[in-house]
Amino acid sequence: MKSALRYAISLVLAGGLIWFVFKDIDTSEMLDRFAKSDWRWIAVSCAFLLCAHVLRAWRWSMLIEPLVHKPGLWNSSISVLTGYFANYIVPRMGEVTRCGTLYRFERIPVNLSFGTVVAERIFDVLILLVLIGLNFILEFERLSTFFTDFFQSKISGGQTSSGSSLLLGILITGMLAFLIAAFLIFKNATLRNKLQQNAIIQKILGFVTGMLEGLLSVRQLKNPGLFILSTIGIWIMYYLVSYVLFFCIPETSDLGPLAGLTLLVVGAIGMTAPTQGGIGAYHLLVGNVMVLYGLSQNDGITLATFIHGAQMLFMLLVGALAFLYVLLQNKKAVPSAVEVPAEN
Repeated sequence: MKSALRYAISLVLAGGLIWFVFKDIDTSEMLDRFAKSDWRWIAVSCAFLLCAHVLRAWRWSMLIEPLVHKPGLWNSSISVLTGYFANYIVPRMGEVTRCGTLYRFERIPVNLSFGTVVAERIFDVLILLVLIGLNFILEFERLSTFFTDFFQSKISGGQTSSGSSLLLGILITGMLAFLIAAFLIFKNATLRNKLQQNAIIQKILGFVTGMLEGLLSVRQLKNPGLFILSTIGIWIMYYLVSYVLFFCIPETSDLGPLAGLTLLVVGAIGMTAPTQGGIGAYHLLVGNVMVLYGLSQNDGITLATFIHGAQMLFMLLVGALAFLYVLLQNKKAVPSAVEVPAEN
């Protein structure tokens, strides 16, 4: 019942977001634009997406190897693809499905492989945070103006002044306040102990500790350099997946590399929403942020729909084929690692 309720809420949320995004959009005009698009770039984008998932499978294998298991790249790739397929059906089911599929092929215990998936997610979160910071530095003027204009229009009825300077001042003040608070907590043992007893602080410390443990686990790998290289490669592929699709539609073909970086960051945030494959949230965030680059909101939503739709259809097709392959395979017989001696 709990799972069914969670699934129903996810569907309702996705449906509500889709309705909100498309309520003022002429869908027939959007479909006409899709029909006139240069579909050759979709094939290029799908190739990059497949490369990203193969790199993810390779990186996952490297994380599992220190656990005295060495899954093959093919089996790991099939497991990753079935995981993404499951995420489009039931949100947050991809991790469990991926580990269950690998167990079917390699007999690697699910609890062990699931722990490596959690560690893998920690590295992805770290990369995403770095990209958010890089995006904000490179596009500070554009992004700061957008956010300050938005919030000031809500507060002062549309009167804005020196938005970038205001936001920069807020950021500097916040950083100084954080540093002063951290210094006081570090110096005051009594205050530090009281904070550590707070339930919210304990959860935050537990999360940070888990991230640090996950990051330090890379030292146990046989080749940490390849792990880091594969992580960077995954995110480069993710960037190219969306960027090359700019060239499919005439209205977006002149968008530059920085627009691609903004789309990658905002799109990644949208994909974390508790809906099937980020449906609705991705369209809302990407459609609005593309206004910063001279597109109308309709063109931004058209671009978001095109990118998300191309990725979703490709992953549903490839994921379904991977899932069918799993069903057709017989269970792999793996001898027990521990043999029980025969009784005399």
